[in-house]
Amino acid sequence: MAEFTSYEPGTPSWVDVASSDLASSKAFYGALFGWEAQDLPDPAAGGYGFFLLRGKLVAGYGPTMAPGQPSAWATYIQVDDADKTAEAVRGAGGSVLAPPMDIPGDAGRMAVCTDREGAFFSVFQPNQHKGAQLANEPGAFCWNELDSRDLDAAKAFYPAVFGWTVEGGADGGWEYYEWKRGGTATIGGLMPMPPGAPAAVPPHWVTYFAVADTDAAIAQANGLGATTLAGPMDSPAGRFAVLAGPQGEVFAVIKL
Repeated sequence: MAEFTSYEPGTPSWVDVASSDLASSKAFYGALFGWEAQDLPDPAAGGYGFFLLRGKLVAGYGPTMAPGQPSAWATYIQVDDADKTAEAVRGAGGSVLAPPMDIPGDAGRMAVCTDREGAFFSVFQPNQHKGAQLANEPGAFCWNELDSRDLDAAKAFYPAVFGWTVEGGADGGWEYYEWKRGGTATIGGLMPMPPGAPAAVPPHWVTYFAVADTDAAIAQANGLGATTLAGPMDSPAGRFAVLAGPQGEVFAVIKL
């Protein structure tokens, strides 16, 4: 078990899915990962809720907020001060699409941003909500990766906002980089957009969920209405695949 009660600033600490069909998404992820859905009773939550595994928070869910908005998984990066981070985003050439706001129930404060290329991410200043209580084990998120069309822009933007450094390069046919917090702690990945990705696919953050058996998870997901976009394939980190859920939301599964 990998339980967490806090995260260091600059670390991805939470993920959630915005879905155009919440009932379908709850059923899909419940069957795939064994998650239990828990709706928040406060009307101010706007339909938001939590996915739990063994009674521990692992992810969130909520409805898409605008007509035509695609369903998608979002990565939240923990910060000490959401307002200062939003200003840093603007200063580094990104955009703040939803300015810093308090989350109902004294959960914390957040903002929705994009980097220089338009890749979405959120920043989260915790209060009562501390982030995912389980991570890095089957059924929980274990990795967050930026697929970019302009690596130089990404390498300039995220260090300016979060103080990250980047290490890596091309090795054995892979070009891959790791984001480092404090110069030593690996907290995420960066890679070029895969060559086969359609031109219309924008740069984006991908959430990876750990599984016990990648091939079995793919077969189960496909049987539940998902589509395999890439893989399965082996990497230095483990065997993984990229999927699209029933509402089109992209995520990955990996046996570490």
